[in-house]
Amino acid sequence: MTETAVNDKNDEKAHGTADAYDVVVVGGGAAGLSGALALSRARRSVLVIDSGRPRNAPAEGVHVYLGRENTPPAELMADGREEIRRYGAEIREGEVVAAEHDDAAARAGSGIGFRVTLADGTAVRARRLLVTSGLVDELPELPGLAELWGTGVLHCPYCHGWEVRDRRIGVLSTGPLAVHQALLWRQWSDDVTLFLHTGPEPDDESYEQLAARGITVVDGKVDELVRADGRLTGLRLASGRVFDLAALAVATRMNARADWLTPLGVELADQMVQGTMVGRHIPTDPTGRTDVPGVWAAGNVVEVSSQVIVAAAAGVRAGAALNADLVSEDTRAAVTAHRAAADRELASSSQVAL
Repeated sequence: MTETAVNDKNDEKAHGTADAYDVVVVGGGAAGLSGALALSRARRSVLVIDSGRPRNAPAEGVHVYLGRENTPPAELMADGREEIRRYGAEIREGEVVAAEHDDAAARAGSGIGFRVTLADGTAVRARRLLVTSGLVDELPELPGLAELWGTGVLHCPYCHGWEVRDRRIGVLSTGPLAVHQALLWRQWSDDVTLFLHTGPEPDDESYEQLAARGITVVDGKVDELVRADGRLTGLRLASGRVFDLAALAVATRMNARADWLTPLGVELADQMVQGTMVGRHIPTDPTGRTDVPGVWAAGNVVEVSSQVIVAAAAGVRAGAALNADLVSEDTRAAVTAHRAAADRELASSSQVAL
């Protein structure tokens, strides 16, 4: 089947209108594109709406993604877009600002339906929603930090640790997980310094662990990051003391991009790690189903610490679950139509007999 034929077939499946789809996917990252791939291969009409603001845009490459190690994020997403288009999925650039239940979409699909509005005022209809809009990192307030985010200022050692192995790494303490973070980064370098900054004083057991691992602890507030040629070279304390660094690890507060879901009744919950709140996420069951019928979610909106390969897997799982849900709805509608036809045939036969 040609690409044109695939698109024509999916247009027919979209209930005969150009703005109606089986599934609208909000977010075009790894989770969203993977979900769209599973759904479009299942011959569902799919629209992916992407705002073009990926969290990993500053990163030089994707890591711990088997077969795609070191692939630039933009290249991975471009390849994913091309793949889903081959199966008839559509992609629209834009930002979703609202979603509401829609009777027309529900009637067209004989069940649940939604109306999704974009920032430009246009709207589309969907039988189901897959939310993969990612998250926003709230960075510590420190001069120079935001400009170096994703290059010299890092968050995940599994994403960036290898690239700064055996070099001088700082850990900026802003909360109770800083000691754990410093011990973790110690796996990649034996030159790790924990800067207490605004974080809590470690307890005696933590100090012992840090000392046993050879991690230096520096008291005092950090005043600013030091750069040269656009790259991190160190930091300066409020006291004026300067430390040379190749990388600075920070913990961010990670909040799901999902405010537009509130009118549907999708509520965010605190994401906890070792008893500490690290952000806000959308609670789901293992398939990505939310508490609101017809709405699924996958990727960092559900699990804020998910790496790219985990988000992609979650998108596939949610896509498969969505298709199964639609199959059940299609079957219920078909049974209802079948019974109605049988009743009409019986009534017609009875009239003929009379």
